[in-house]
Amino acid sequence: MKTRIILLFIFIAIGNSIFSQIPNNGFENWTNMGNYSTPDNWGNLNAVTTTTGIYTCVKGSPGNPGTAYLKLVSKTISGMGVQPGIAVSGVLNTTTFQSVSGFAYTDRPAELDGSWQFMAGGSDQGYIAVCLTKWDAGLNRRDTIGQVVNPLSGMVMSWRNFSLPLSYSNSDIPDTAMIILSASGSIPVNGSYLYIDNLSFVGGTIGMQGQSALSGLLVFPNPVTQNNLIIDLKNRDFTADYIDILDLQGKLIIRKTMINQHFPVSMDVTTFHAGEYFLRITSQDGTFGRKFIKQ
Repeated sequence: MKTRIILLFIFIAIGNSIFSQIPNNGFENWTNMGNYSTPDNWGNLNAVTTTTGIYTCVKGSPGNPGTAYLKLVSKTISGMGVQPGIAVSGVLNTTTFQSVSGFAYTDRPAELDGSWQFMAGGSDQGYIAVCLTKWDAGLNRRDTIGQVVNPLSGMVMSWRNFSLPLSYSNSDIPDTAMIILSASGSIPVNGSYLYIDNLSFVGGTIGMQGQSALSGLLVFPNPVTQNNLIIDLKNRDFTADYIDILDLQGKLIIRKTMINQHFPVSMDVTTFHAGEYFLRITSQDGTFGRKFIKQ
């Protein structure tokens, strides 16, 4: 009985990782600092540039969804040169523009999802980076467990969803997550911008086998305009226990039991309202998933 309770706890923890929360992930919460506002839980340069009345991190409206989004714009500031539009999930080193600290986090997400708009000034190229780390008390250092660094190539002039898959160097569980959102690269150009909203870590993996399965996951058509959503894996030997579809609040809409069934599989989404949903696959190797859109 004790073993069954422990296993149940483990699978609940794994399943919940698909909805692991990033503090103020929708940028709805801002604090008024008198001359400027700052997004809660996100370090930025506003306190440094406030004497000039120019800010590189401001609230945009309306959000996608919600009432607000994060608007990062690199700007020329007298006596400082061009300062990048940058924000980090924690404390920002205002000299190196790196994240000093992040937030407590103990999952292994498959990807960082969100919505963005961006455009570079000249050859400037911003980026989004995620670093999951774990403190090694024996060596007195912080080790990187998983990460992604995604340059902002080209331009996106209207809201578009994105998914950035993380890669892992080992099977350890992290204790901290750091996210860097930057409108510019190492040499900022005035006017480069990055708008961000609705960030979320999606999916979860245990060890490298789960991550490998995720890389071969096919969900189509996406957006789905027909009656059926097709789910397939490049590795046809992979066995799953369940396939779930959930709404953005984590409510289970439909579950397909995979006992004695193999990929590809079809799921009827005829009655689904238009919008975004999560597809979640649960197996003995872990739980992982992807977003899809019903039109």
